[in-house]
Amino acid sequence: MLYIVGLGLGDERDITIRGLEAVKTCKKVYIEAYTSLLSFGLSSDGFSRMEKLYGKTITIADREMVEEKADEILTEASKFDVAFLVVGDPFGATTHSDLVVRAKKLSVEVKVIHNASIMNAIGVCGLQLYRYGETVSIPFFTETWRPDSFYEKIQRNKDLGLHTLCLLDIRVKEPSIESLCRGRKCFEPPRFMTINTAIEQLLEVEESLGVSAYCENSRCVGLARLGYEDQMIVAGSMKELLGVDFGAPLHCLVIVGDTHPVEEEMLEFYTIK
Repeated sequence: MLYIVGLGLGDERDITIRGLEAVKTCKKVYIEAYTSLLSFGLSSDGFSRMEKLYGKTITIADREMVEEKADEILTEASKFDVAFLVVGDPFGATTHSDLVVRAKKLSVEVKVIHNASIMNAIGVCGLQLYRYGETVSIPFFTETWRPDSFYEKIQRNKDLGLHTLCLLDIRVKEPSIESLCRGRKCFEPPRFMTINTAIEQLLEVEESLGVSAYCENSRCVGLARLGYEDQMIVAGSMKELLGVDFGAPLHCLVIVGDTHPVEEEMLEFYTIK
């Protein structure tokens, strides 16, 4: 049996009772550590706390392991119970859907245990979930790669009066271009996009394309460490949010569409005065 267990958004204590019971029955436990991270990923003793609470030795599964060696995990799951832990909800990333598809093809039984994710916890800012359009991802720009495919989706959401959730890039255990050219993997330090960087890149794309999907006066909500004890939520224009220090990761950004009076009341609590 392969258990795919959502961990929620905060720390090791956010696992559900059902999820914890499943983990305790498993012979082997992996945790996916590249599409997101819990607060343990930012503290020196967080990982040991997780192992102590769950009563299991946990193997960190990086991108290479999940995408290139998934069959090894599934072979184990065909012989004994294996838990694959995912920050947020198991289906918050397409990689995990792919794991389920592979398991089904190999006749490995799969049980999914859900949890909170950014896709529903974002409602804390007061914008109603059913008034969001398509979610977009904002990748780090490089000198030679400055994609803008997200722009059209933001424009489409704006035309429909819908809010846009922008998920910001996470770069964990990514090989450097130089090392790949040399034929050997040397990994870059972890990088987590800030709200400030995201807005700078968004405004750069707007200046380049000039279709007025948004501007520096567009209202947004910046959210940092959602689900943590010290989560931070600030509403204001893009220009105003550029001046806010949101602190440690993870960050995300919402570009606000048309609002209902109740949404306005909630946003008021977070708006820069």
